[in-house]
Amino acid sequence: LIGIIVANIPEGLLATVTVCLTLTAKRMAKKNCLVKNLEAVETLGSTSTICSDKTGTLTQNRMTVAHVWYDLKILKGDTVPGKSRKRVDLKDPTCSALIRVASLCNRAVFLSGQSDKHVLSRNCQGDASESALLKAVELVWVDEGTTTVDVRKKHKKVIEIPFNSTNKYQVSVHEMPDEDQHLLVMKGAPERILER
Repeated sequence: LIGIIVANIPEGLLATVTVCLTLTAKRMAKKNCLVKNLEAVETLGSTSTICSDKTGTLTQNRMTVAHVWYDLKILKGDTVPGKSRKRVDLKDPTCSALIRVASLCNRAVFLSGQSDKHVLSRNCQGDASESALLKAVELVWVDEGTTTVDVRKKHKKVIEIPFNSTNKYQVSVHEMPDEDQHLLVMKGAPERILER
């Protein structure tokens, strides 16, 4: 039916697609699939070009940390198992703090029974960006003779505000070993972090 309408009236393609998407959204709503913004569905109907990335996120559902930037330095991350890049320097205080924040302010965990796999090949429980951070810091900790799990045990979590799309940041407070202090770590969208 759509083919006949478009063949007869090529200008009707956008309107036809918009109507079809609207009807589909209504059918989805009847099956308890919420479409938050019907205008977005209508906008999709008038889309002429769709661009997508080629990072592997869409094809493999796997993100990696390709670059680490701090103190006007850019280091390339390990993105392929077996191809090692320049490692970060934990003696540098900024780098050490960055690795500690990425380790502690992170809810991703490795699934059990994968110690024989390369870190980048391990499966994680958690969202893609946190899993990528976990793998990146695990490579650093393995070079130091420890693991992210050990670092998290050493700095037990006291309380946390998990990441959500409204706040666009995550905060957690951790115990400091052998000190009567706590460590607050935060990650998120730069504009949200800087305004805090």
